[in-house]
Amino acid sequence: MTKGWAVGLKAVALAVALSVAPAAISQEAAPVAPSMVPSIATVALPTPAEAAATAPDTAASAADAAAPQPATQPGTQTDAMAGYERTKPTPGIGMPVPKGINLQQQFTPVGLEAKSMVENILNPVMGGISVFVLALMLYVVVRYRAAANPTPSSTTHNFTIEVVWTLIPALVLLLIAFPSFRLLANQYSPPKADLTVKVTGYQWYWGYEYPDYGGISFDSVQLSEADAKKAGEPYMLEVDNRLVVPAGATVKVLVTAADVLHSFAMPSFWVKMDAVPGKINETWFKVDRPGVYYGQCSELCGTKHGFMPIAIEVLLPEDFKRWVRMKQAQDGIEPTGPGIALETAPVGAPATAPVISNAAPAPAAAPAA
Repeated sequence: MTKGWAVGLKAVALAVALSVAPAAISQEAAPVAPSMVPSIATVALPTPAEAAATAPDTAASAADAAAPQPATQPGTQTDAMAGYERTKPTPGIGMPVPKGINLQQQFTPVGLEAKSMVENILNPVMGGISVFVLALMLYVVVRYRAAANPTPSSTTHNFTIEVVWTLIPALVLLLIAFPSFRLLANQYSPPKADLTVKVTGYQWYWGYEYPDYGGISFDSVQLSEADAKKAGEPYMLEVDNRLVVPAGATVKVLVTAADVLHSFAMPSFWVKMDAVPGKINETWFKVDRPGVYYGQCSELCGTKHGFMPIAIEVLLPEDFKRWVRMKQAQDGIEPTGPGIALETAPVGAPATAPVISNAAPAPAAAPAA
């Protein structure tokens, strides 16, 4: 009887303790500030069907994250290494034409000025002098023939004639002098260069170097007849590697030779500069029209003098940059030069979002004793 009563008292005490415990716990947790407790949204667990449907996407995302990423991001100059397409020449432009007797069409400021001087000043002066001298000779032949002058004239001096034949040539030279000096000044006083190219003449081909772009260099050799025919390009004018320049740029050309005398001549640019071993001569040109232009060595430099043509390809500035990047990649040169270095950061990349932490701030360190 006594044992049963004791067990009953223990059960009542345990029930009371359990009923009081939740209130005590809530009173102990009450001092915590509500702002320090993050709100947690209730997230429903996916059903087995939903988990199976999203599993392939999760695996694909993991595979994409594990795969190596490209060095450049979308929006960068990824087309920089695309190279360029070799320009086809335009028949009759920048090249000699069958039965042509006139100057080639000019494509540089100096060439346009020189052609204008030839056509508007030199040709009329030469034509006028030629007609005058021919007419004077015919007059003398008829007027002073033996049948009309049985007694020859004994005149030895004529002041008027001597003044005329001295003064008229002097005036003609003066007429030519002013435009000639202006043309020479423009030809040999070039503006500031946008691009420098070194040209070296060899027996019997040309070598080109671009010091502004990491020292790109290559040789330029005439195409064989079969290769020129296959490419649809003019034989004895076309080469394997053209000198490439940007349109609208002032190109300074440093001309020299490695063996014998050569001459760098581009008729449609009004450029002709001797290539002398041990000496560097300078010329320049500026072409606005993209295209292909042909020249040749104009110095009798040896047995293959007629087989070292010059081909200059003028590209739009962006196409020229692509060509430069392609040549630098071929030569193992790091992208360098005006406007050539590739961008390393993506264009328009969003800024990194700030990281927000819900953790309570760490307590300040206690002051040192």
